[in-house]
Amino acid sequence: MSRLILKGAPLVQSFQNCGFLSVIPNSSRFRKCNFLNQSKRFSSGVVQSPLGPGKKIPSVNLIEYIYQDSEKWVEEPATTCAISGRSYTYGMLRMLINRCAQALLGHCGMKPREVVGLLLPNIPEFTIICHGAIEAGLTVTFVNPLYTPDEIKRQFDNAGVKMIVTIPLLLEVALTIAPHLANYRSTVCIGGEDDPSKNVHGLQSLLMAGHESELPGLNPQETAILPYSSGTTGLPKGVMLSHYNLVANLVQGDHPALEDKFNRDGKPHTVLTVLPFFHIFGFNGILNLSLRHGAHVVTIPRFTPEDYIKALVQYKPTFVLVVPSLLLFLSTHPAVTKEHLSSLEAVQSGAAPLTEGLLQKFRQKIDRDDVLIRQGYGMTETSPVTFCMPRLTPPSKIGTIGLPYPGTEAKVISLTTGETLGTHKSGELLVRGPQVMMGYLNNEQATAETLDKDGWLHTGDVAYYDEDSYFYIVDRCKELIKVKGNQVSAQIVYSLKYKLNLARKYSFLIGY
Repeated sequence: MSRLILKGAPLVQSFQNCGFLSVIPNSSRFRKCNFLNQSKRFSSGVVQSPLGPGKKIPSVNLIEYIYQDSEKWVEEPATTCAISGRSYTYGMLRMLINRCAQALLGHCGMKPREVVGLLLPNIPEFTIICHGAIEAGLTVTFVNPLYTPDEIKRQFDNAGVKMIVTIPLLLEVALTIAPHLANYRSTVCIGGEDDPSKNVHGLQSLLMAGHESELPGLNPQETAILPYSSGTTGLPKGVMLSHYNLVANLVQGDHPALEDKFNRDGKPHTVLTVLPFFHIFGFNGILNLSLRHGAHVVTIPRFTPEDYIKALVQYKPTFVLVVPSLLLFLSTHPAVTKEHLSSLEAVQSGAAPLTEGLLQKFRQKIDRDDVLIRQGYGMTETSPVTFCMPRLTPPSKIGTIGLPYPGTEAKVISLTTGETLGTHKSGELLVRGPQVMMGYLNNEQATAETLDKDGWLHTGDVAYYDEDSYFYIVDRCKELIKVKGNQVSAQIVYSLKYKLNLARKYSFLIGY
């Protein structure tokens, strides 16, 4: 099967040539978390975050916020492909993002607020094109590159996509879909050449040409990205997330009880991830958060045990991002030794709960008690994080999704009466905060069913909370299934054969 990778020199060489979440600590290491607001109270069943309101959310666009400190790391690596070795420093990345923004407007004919569809695996150029489009005032939607053409067409048509960005391996799929999209402008191929007959731009030539255009001022309240989610039920819907929503979630995580910006040497982390950037966890919870703090993001376009182990050896990551199935691989695969994991200082898990047994297996493998293991909870509709375990979570809280994020409120309501419940009573989990979406694209009914008039988002998950404001997920009331941490609507999983095919697709992405 073909690899989803690109070969050849990175764009930086071309330019040169032309001039969630928390510590599960050993009990002997646990100490009182003085940063928590011990005087918190539950008001009418509404749980305010013990971490407080958090920092003030700046009125800036997403790209401005992510790169506001990037001058500190101009010569440091920002993003690298572990397979091909293509790498970009922060200085080159920021320059290419700006060039991309100007080219999309000045040469490709895109207009602010129009939608760009990304059909891409995790490659370094994902950041250039995605952040470039957002800086140009465009809205970005992304799709799983393993979807069928019909699935991709449905999403891109619903989103109003005017341009598709892809790679040579998937160019034929993009060109098959493009004629069916209204007012379609052009296709950009990363790693491909210009083909005027097919209205295709190669990204490298597009950036090297030095196109110029005046970039628009961006309103933080406007839609930045349009990921798709099934919500509490039904077919996938476009989730309108503004610059403000995304920046808010990044700011919320910048809290002394949660943050882990730098490694033990006081330098930005080396982050290894295979989790897809087309998923909100991968995009805002990993990519944007890592770049905000100057981390070196090492990516793999698709998982294989050999490639992942090679990346561990070559790049010696201090931080890895996982889903439970990937942590199981690290814990049990005989080819993974504790020496492979010796550089790790922190592990972040998301998409599905970690079990106590899996945590024990991983700790047995690494044979150390100084590695932070973080777990949290979030949704596409919440940009994504709403709960996170503090760094100094007591051992007795294993299994929790943590505390409400700073500035986030939560409550649990009865599944039958809708009344607000108190501690240790299970019901549907509702959340409210600045990271909650603006609504579903062109779907007022679904928006009203998920987001009530008081701003409470109905998660569709069954949970309870304890007297310390720690929340626990116990069930799902959504009509969804989870495949490798990805949500799939039961309405489209209409046969066992389809379920198995879908599982194989996600297995190819995650790799096992």
